[in-house]
Amino acid sequence: MNRVLEIWRDIGQDSLNLPNFLTLVRILLIPVFIILFVNPTPDQSLAAAIVFTIASVTDMLDGYIARRTGQVTKLGKLLDPIADKLLVLSALILLMNVDRVSALVVLLIIAREVAVTGIRAIAAGEGMIIPAETTGKYKMALQVIAVILLILEGTGLAELGNMHLAGTVTLYLSLVLGYISGGQYVWSFWKQVVAKGL
Repeated sequence: MNRVLEIWRDIGQDSLNLPNFLTLVRILLIPVFIILFVNPTPDQSLAAAIVFTIASVTDMLDGYIARRTGQVTKLGKLLDPIADKLLVLSALILLMNVDRVSALVVLLIIAREVAVTGIRAIAAGEGMIIPAETTGKYKMALQVIAVILLILEGTGLAELGNMHLAGTVTLYLSLVLGYISGGQYVWSFWKQVVAKGL
C-alpha cells in the first residue's frame, strides 16, 4: 500500500488533467468495442466502428492538448502508448477472428510493437530518450484507417466500395511503415548505446 502511495505522489496531482482523462476514456472504450465486435452483426459492426473511431479521436486530442497546454505528465507518457496498442491490437485480433485479417499480419504487427516497447523500456532504464518518429505516427494513422475499413466491411456501408481490399492494402502499408519506424528506433537506440559506451 505504501508503494502505491509513493507512486501516486511521484505521479502527482498534475496528472489529473484533460489529456489523461481522454486517455482513460480511450482505455474504457476498448471493452465496449470488444463486446460489440466479438460476435459482429451488421448493426454491431457499425456501432463498433463508431466506438473505435471515437477512441482513435481521443488519441489525437490527448497528445495535441497535452503539448499545446503544457500538460505533458509521466502518467500520460505511460498510459498513452499502452492505450494505443491495446486499442489497435484488440481490434486486429477480433478482425483475425472473423477472417478479415491474416494471422501472419497480426503476428508481425504484434512482434514489431513488442520489440519497440522493449527497446524503449531498456533505453528508459539507461536514461536514454528515444523520441517518437514521424513514420511511426503515420503508421498508427494508417492502422486506424485500415481497422475502420475492415470493421465496416460487415455493414451496409460495404456497398460504397470494396472495404476489404481498401482496408487490407492500408494495413499492409501500415505494416511496412511500422517496420521502417521500428528500424529507426533501433538505429536511434544503437547510436545512443555507442555514444554512452555501454
